[in-house]
Order: sequence, then C-alpha cells, then structure tokens
Amino acid sequence: MDLVNELFSLQRQLIASIGQLKKNGSAFAEAERDYKVALNKTVLKLRSDGMAATLIALVVYGEKEVAEYRFKRDVAKTIYETNQEHINATKLNIRIIESQISREWGNSK
Repeated sequence: MDLVNELFSLQRQLIASIGQLKKNGSAFAEAERDYKVALNKTVLKLRSDGMAATLIALVVYGEKEVAEYRFKRDVAKTIYETNQEHINATKLNIRIIESQISREWGNSK
C-alpha cells in the first residue's frame, strides 16, 4: 500500500508542478518582453545620441538597465526550465512506481 500512496503523492505533485509551470511560463514571457522593450529603448536612445550603429551592439548589453532586465529574464528562464525538469522527473518516478506496483501485484498470483 505504501507504493500506491507514493504514487498518489507523486500525481498530486505533478498536478501542482504543471500549475506552477503556467505561472513560471507567464513570468518568463513577461521578463522576456520587459528585456526586449528595455533593449529597444536603449538602442534608440544611443542612436539618437549619435552613437555609431556598429558600436551600439557592443555597448547596449553593458547598459545597467538592459543588463538588469536581461538578468531577470535569464533567472525566469532558469526557473521555468527547472520546473519543466521537475515535471519530467516526477513523470519518470510515477512510471517507476507503476512498474513496481505492476511487478508486485503480478507476482501475487
């Protein structure tokens, strides 16, 4: 019966993780949007200040605001990808336990 309880626990974890993935996905998308808006705004400002277009690509990523938004985007992406890996690991654990249950109940005949 312990395996069955563990299976139910993993299934609850999986459902919770999928719900969390939606939140993390939205946070990642928002961070990506904010980063691209800040990047675009900074590029336009540098261009209007007279900086050569060839230098803008080298300078823009070092601008504090752009770097901060890029960092937030990268953190959100990492959290999202970690959440996906947790879901995959939980699915694998569920399959393993299902297999164990199948072997135990199959051997009881």
